[in-house]
Amino acid sequence: MLIDFKFNNFCSFNINSEFSLEAPSGKIKQRFPDNFTSTNTDYDLLKTAVIVGENAGGKSNFIGSLKFLKNLVDTNFQVQSVGAYVNAKSILSETEPVQKFKITFISKSGQIYRYALSIDRKGIVEEALCKQNKRRAAFSCIFEVERNSEGLFEKKKGKASELTVALKNSNNSYGLFVSKMALLGNKDAIETVYWFKDILLAGAVPEDRENDPAGKEDEIRILKDPRYLDIFRMVDYSINRIEVDNDKPYGKSLIIRKDSDGNEIKRELQQDSTGVKEFFAWAVQIFRVVYENKVVFADEMDRVLNPILSDRVVAFINGSEHQGQFVFSTHNVLHLNLKTYMKEQIYFVTKNKEFLTSELYSLADFPEVRYETAKIYEFYMKGILGGTAFE
Repeated sequence: MLIDFKFNNFCSFNINSEFSLEAPSGKIKQRFPDNFTSTNTDYDLLKTAVIVGENAGGKSNFIGSLKFLKNLVDTNFQVQSVGAYVNAKSILSETEPVQKFKITFISKSGQIYRYALSIDRKGIVEEALCKQNKRRAAFSCIFEVERNSEGLFEKKKGKASELTVALKNSNNSYGLFVSKMALLGNKDAIETVYWFKDILLAGAVPEDRENDPAGKEDEIRILKDPRYLDIFRMVDYSINRIEVDNDKPYGKSLIIRKDSDGNEIKRELQQDSTGVKEFFAWAVQIFRVVYENKVVFADEMDRVLNPILSDRVVAFINGSEHQGQFVFSTHNVLHLNLKTYMKEQIYFVTKNKEFLTSELYSLADFPEVRYETAKIYEFYMKGILGGTAFE
């Protein structure tokens, strides 16, 4: 599960930005007993969160920062900042702008890890992996390396034998140290790489995979699971069953409805409504959250879904026992209510009109907003909470 994520200098963001899924302490949790999961590490972590903001405000860039970091781990290709993803203002004002990422999570085995990476156009500037046993315990360093003035990597901390080998065979371009150490058999690095590759899912909606047979097979497995149908039927309870097309599941699969007389009506998914087609794909990600404990960041999941369906999805995820998490960006301001969400579950992204830079913050940053106040939507529409185009 994700605990928190911090980043700087990515696309429209050029200040230290922090996103946390740690549940608040105190009595407020008693009001929302289904909204968080208690872990064996003493962290209570939120199951869902919503990100609200104007068009082009930076919501997609935030999710993109996670996707970018995940991709560095997934591919193990060249490690360097990409000009299109570096904040424009920092390019103009800094000789060698550095992008920074720091993420804390609980691995599949229940170990807490904190991974940090700084990169520039030349490659890795600094990289570190630490671990923690319990919430208030100190972090111990597994490895920490930095690039010196001569462009060579030096160990700052860490005693792992795999680090010595990785340093001997390192260069400035290809592969993260955490990936190299995982290949060399370091247990902590293996757990970290696994979390990025198999637990964290950022941004992409499932679609027909022409060049990814393994990915397609895994999604077809989900589509044929009876529990998937229960999720998909939230979009239309007249849907009775699905005949999954193994070649093009997101186009040629048959959606079968049953009318009040018991007659079956079949329609190819590609001929169905836009909302049904999109939710068919998003329901796969919701399945992964609830039944496979994945951490999913969805960009505008409910752009074509009505507010009632969105509420059903959130209620389903919150009401189920699991260790997955679902975070989605939205333009639906009806999510701005304190009957469904804790303040810590509502985030805003707003863009500065003068400098065209984005800022990410939580409703919990507004202590004057109380749970007894039923005017969150009104506050937002008036620009009091930011995240609106006319503020």
